[in-house]
Formats: sequence, structure tokens, C-alpha cells
Amino acid sequence: MYKEISIATLETLLMVGVSGLFSILLGLPLGILLYGSQKGRFWANTWAYRLLSFAVNVGRSIPFIILFIAIMPFTKFLVHKTIGIPAAIVALTVAAIPFYARVVEMALNEVPNGIIEAAYAMGASHGQMIAKVLLPESLVGLIRGLTLTLVNLIGYSAMTGFTGTGGLGAMAINYGYNRYDTQIIILTVVIMVALVQLIQLCGEYASSALSYR
Repeated sequence: MYKEISIATLETLLMVGVSGLFSILLGLPLGILLYGSQKGRFWANTWAYRLLSFAVNVGRSIPFIILFIAIMPFTKFLVHKTIGIPAAIVALTVAAIPFYARVVEMALNEVPNGIIEAAYAMGASHGQMIAKVLLPESLVGLIRGLTLTLVNLIGYSAMTGFTGTGGLGAMAINYGYNRYDTQIIILTVVIMVALVQLIQLCGEYASSALSYR
């Protein structure tokens, strides 16, 4: 079974890696919009913030396995299938975007107002404020949030095993649970714990290195 477990591990890494990348590409701008539309910010718009915040809260409140099933028509439209690794990546991305967007908003809110006011006093535009002040100053928080997002995605990826996709979750269900093989279940758990620990260590190292730069 070592070959099958190796393939399942690579499939899990693929699902988490690709969905994590898309969560950054889409969640970061959404988080910036949430921050910028707050009262007193550069795009202040109460109704826009409430709408975006409500959408993010809805996305975060839906259990992943239900979300996976609910967006199957959307998944089929994008990748022309509702099961398999591509379908799982779509569902994982949709689940991760609102989570990471809220993390981005929280990280940006931690930037001291004094730094923001000083940048405006020197004539910074909104784009310069985002690119040269807000994102660099909140980088440690963004990395820690990304670490938490990736850890959550590993857990979500295991749930996709119930829907016929690949990865360690499917391995544990198909070969461990259905065939009553406790060793397979234990091995998949150990691998997933190791992956989580590796991601956590990398995130902590990166954030610590930036904190002392």
C-alpha cells in the first residue's frame, strides 16, 4: 500500500497547494476591499462593507461537506465534473477565500493609524498606501493567517474523501474504514499530523524571521 499512500499524499498536497494559491489570489483583494470599505478608511462605504462582510460570514459559516455538495453545479460549470481532484480544488478554494479574506482584514486593522496618517501626509495615493504601507506592515499577520488557512485546508481535504475524490481522506475511508484496516487509518492520520506540523513550523519560522528583520 506504500505506493497508494504516496500517491494519496501527493494528491492532498496538490489540493491544498493549488487551493491555497487561489485563496491568496482571490482572498487578499477581498480582504483589502473589506478593510478599505470600513468607516473612516479610504473607500469608506457602510453598505458595501455590510454586504461584503455578510457574504464572507455566510461563506465561513457553511460546513465544508455541505458547501461541497451545494456548489456542485458551479463546480461542474468550471471543471466539467463534480468529483475528483479538480472538483475538490474548486470546493476547497471557495471555502478558503472568505476565511483568508477575514484574516487579511484583521491583519490590516492591526496597522497603527499613525503610520497610515504619516503616509497620507507625505502624499501617498490609495494604491501606494496598500502596496507600500499596509501590506508590508501587516506581512507577519498575513503569513500567520495563511498558515492557519493551509492547516484548515488539510482538514477540509480529508472530508473530500466522502465524495469520491482522492487524497489521504479517500485512502482512510476506502482502505481503512471500508476494509476495516486500522493500520491504514493510523498511517493516514500520522501523515496528516506531520503535514500540519510542517506547515505550522514553516509559518512560524517565516513570521519570526520577518518580526526580527
